Amino acid sequence: MIYDLVIVPLTYNFYLQATLVCILIGIVCPLLGAFVINRELGFMGDAMAHSVLPGMIIAFSIGINPFIGAIPNAIFIALLIGFLVRRFKISTDTSIGIIFSFLFSIGLVIMSIIGGTKINLEEILIGQVLSISNVDVIITSILSVIVISITLIFYRPLVYIGFDYYGATVSGIPSQKLDYLLLILLSIVIVVSLQLVGIILVIGLLITPSAAASLLVKRFKNVIILGIIIGITSSVLGLYISFHSDLPSGPTICIVSTVIFCISLLKKFIFSRKYFIQL
Repeated sequence: MIYDLVIVPLTYNFYLQATLVCILIGIVCPLLGAFVINRELGFMGDAMAHSVLPGMIIAFSIGINPFIGAIPNAIFIALLIGFLVRRFKISTDTSIGIIFSFLFSIGLVIMSIIGGTKINLEEILIGQVLSISNVDVIITSILSVIVISITLIFYRPLVYIGFDYYGATVSGIPSQKLDYLLLILLSIVIVVSLQLVGIILVIGLLITPSAAASLLVKRFKNVIILGIIIGITSSVLGLYISFHSDLPSGPTICIVSTVIFCISLLKKFIFSRKYFIQL
């Protein structure tokens, strides 16, 4: 029974590739997700996921890897939003809302004009990790290593500006440049995650594991570590469930992640001292 459930899927090469991608994304999403929650950039992540649609559609249409179109698109959007907020004093939410709706609409228009039947909109919207290629695995691995390495190198100043932006600036830390760096890293992680959970669900994998971890531990470093554990667990377990139940992988992974969040929420509710004092 256990052999059929756990071992048999691993005998398929496509499943091994999908599992590797799930583990990598289960690491990088909570890693950046902790910073996203700390900086209240959840809406930014969702908007950037939708805004890369034009780049992905164009890449699909001309027969190249969607990473090639999506990554420059995502980085450009991240820098553009940061520029609008700082240069023209437009609020972050306003900038995100305008760019998000415009580019997502542009993507749909481009798809209707040149996409035709070559583009599987469902795979773009909800992901399909079981159909990834060897090239996708290699690119995902390289990008994940880059994101993890840069985050570890700039970990302390990124944490500092996350908790006290103006204090960090006064102390000589280049807060604005680090903000742009965080947006670039976020854009890369979002693009990497798209093949797993798609445009619609990417924010769930980015936010939910870290949010669940923040309910159980207090220190920021521990939130990252526990978030990564939850992210990997959600991704791998969701992949197994989707494989055996013939369900789409992206939504299944997000459901598992949300269930873990609900369990964390329930645990905090039951064992909260404040709750018992109020009773």
